[in-house]
Amino acid sequence: MSAPVAVAAAAENDVLDTPVLDAERANLLQRITEEGGYAYASMEALAAGGDVRAAEAAREMAWEQLHSGPWHSVVPIWRDAYSMACLHVARLHYAAGDLCQAIRALDMGIIMGGLALRDDLNLAIRKASRKASIALGASLAKDQPIRIVSGEFNIEEVVRLLPVKSLSSKIVGKKSALSFENFLQDHLLSGSPVVIRDSMDHWPAKSKWNDLNYLRSIAGFRTVPVEVGKNYLCSEWKQELITFSEFLERIRNGDCTSAETTYLAQHQLFDQIQELKQDILTPDYCYAGGGEIRSINAWFGPAGTVTPLHHDPHHNLLAQVVGKKYIRLYPATLSEELYPHSETMLCNSSQVDLDNIDESEFPKISDLEFQDCVLEEGEMLYIPPKWWHYVRSLTTSFSVSFWWSNSENSSDT
Repeated sequence: MSAPVAVAAAAENDVLDTPVLDAERANLLQRITEEGGYAYASMEALAAGGDVRAAEAAREMAWEQLHSGPWHSVVPIWRDAYSMACLHVARLHYAAGDLCQAIRALDMGIIMGGLALRDDLNLAIRKASRKASIALGASLAKDQPIRIVSGEFNIEEVVRLLPVKSLSSKIVGKKSALSFENFLQDHLLSGSPVVIRDSMDHWPAKSKWNDLNYLRSIAGFRTVPVEVGKNYLCSEWKQELITFSEFLERIRNGDCTSAETTYLAQHQLFDQIQELKQDILTPDYCYAGGGEIRSINAWFGPAGTVTPLHHDPHHNLLAQVVGKKYIRLYPATLSEELYPHSETMLCNSSQVDLDNIDESEFPKISDLEFQDCVLEEGEMLYIPPKWWHYVRSLTTSFSVSFWWSNSENSSDT
């Protein structure tokens, strides 16, 4: 991919525009030096003059500040400093004809940087991505679609892989053509889960996202954060930054061992990659209760990926675009019986591993009532706030979750 992409960039003598940085540079540098960033300011001046090594050095200085302690304790201006350095790095790589390196730098600025220069990052990445897409799209134009998930599925085999008692108790009800008013009265206000059918048929994603070549052409050269390992509660779990093409190859190769399973989980992919955002629409249901959207996250991974039993503070509409998932739900009233972790960072997660329940340590869990379902392609599951849920991908799966809060509790995090 690098060679044709690099040639395409070199063919045009243009630059990445940074209007916000141009206007705010002096102010940002003053704030950075006030936080001790004198060496950074010196490197940034050289970077602005075209020194790529100085740009990389400035980015490394900002990176070290981002990792000097807990994320919440990072001085915000250093996140903007990181974005600034990423813009310099990207601008210089772009001018040299290396689109891949330019786009990676811009993605890192979006993922790790602050908000002050976000418009510049988005403007630059749109320009670089359009050029890269032309080159990559031409190479894929003659390729046949590569389906991520075929129609083959044996529910009896899958059930044997699920937690005990799965699909044997209360199944979450499924409704077609559910009106906004009925959703509000019967589910949101009463705190009752429901599976909604036929509300995604008009999404372009429904026909596009089951094609690896389409996803590769749209986002293959973009850098995304992924999780590697069984789940975030396991000691071997880690995070990596890889290109979307690398991620798609891991899915295509079908390596689903728990130690190496790669999962793009709870990432705001659609803020980062605008082209994919155009393939989805925010359901009207998300405006029930007069609240506001808190985040729209992507969940994309192979069969066998698991999100352990946990709860979230917001209303959640989980839209299943590609593949199938199993979801088990426990009401918020059972929180104490679900043995939440005592640590502050994990207090919304259960100590119980539903895939391997230790009944001697967690004796209450086996008698608790729950609801569950298999979420099919084209269906959405409403999960009320604070309801505990366990999720397992039954096939390769691409899902979108919409979180929103009521107006009276929109300050929740």
